[in-house]
Amino acid sequence: MRKAALLLMTLVQLAPTPLRASVVQQVPLPVGKCVNTGNHLETPSEDANGQKRLEAADFVRIRAAGFDTVRIPVDWYKHSASAPPYRIEPKWLDRVDEVVRQALAAHLHVILDSHNFNLVHSNPAEGSPWLGEVWRQVAAHFARQPTSQLWFEIENEPHDKLTNANLMATLGPALAAIRESNPDRPVVIGGQNWSGIDSLATLDLPDDPHVYATFHYYEPFAFTHQGAGWVNPSPPLGRHYGLPEDKARLITDAAKVDAFVARTGRVPFIGESGAFESVPLAERADYLRAISTSLAPHTSGLCVWAYTNTFPMWDHVGGHWLPGMLEAIGLPGEKPSKSK
Repeated sequence: MRKAALLLMTLVQLAPTPLRASVVQQVPLPVGKCVNTGNHLETPSEDANGQKRLEAADFVRIRAAGFDTVRIPVDWYKHSASAPPYRIEPKWLDRVDEVVRQALAAHLHVILDSHNFNLVHSNPAEGSPWLGEVWRQVAAHFARQPTSQLWFEIENEPHDKLTNANLMATLGPALAAIRESNPDRPVVIGGQNWSGIDSLATLDLPDDPHVYATFHYYEPFAFTHQGAGWVNPSPPLGRHYGLPEDKARLITDAAKVDAFVARTGRVPFIGESGAFESVPLAERADYLRAISTSLAPHTSGLCVWAYTNTFPMWDHVGGHWLPGMLEAIGLPGEKPSKSK
């Protein structure tokens, strides 16, 4: 994050007068080292198919490993009424509250993210009021939590009919609803096409100093999602990482981040990155190492996908961090226990 902040200062200092007049430097969001709690609160059931249910010990473990932030995806869509006032199921809100409090108690920053709000992607005009009213309830519920620790992300990975052209018209009601009870809460917004890095080129955010940009990085997709059953067609197995074109792509993509910083004055963070578990573990670690050392320094942080259940960093069956994965993102990792 330090490199990204210095880059922003340099770009603004060196830019011609019109840029200095129109671009305001935003202090980067201190995301740092971050992990997603993937396949937990955004899935149909926390306890399905042998998934691990989140508990306080998980966040203590995450913090002890050196992480600064957790991104918690939540499915509000399936847990709220489909007609006004779009009331969130009380038991579900209580469960999300429990998880958020556990993470905050472990002294982690928390990104509370709306995930899989399907209607807002397929029919933005129809989904926008529903999403807005859901965020009005969520924002009011968490309004007393410290803004330095808890941040909101309006909707994960805009795609389908939700594009940069209609993004703020669609998400604007949710942002306005949040601001009613949380005037200075950090709010995160990503761009079109699943928030891929190319979305930054046309991502225009509102004139709100507490709105922050994000993007997701799974490039090359043929490597990170090989063998993923939910992708149709699924990239075939056998793609290795570290080819000359992969290294060249990182340089090009880092330049895309720098261009966004110069254009907007905002330093984005990587909200998701990682490789599916069909990729050999050593190659998953190599991929994260490349992202962490070559791309993440141009941003305000890297959120890896994910903690456990999917693209895992932590083996909840064996009870240990997967070898090499923490080190790949610059964390110390677990020291081998000494035999007595």
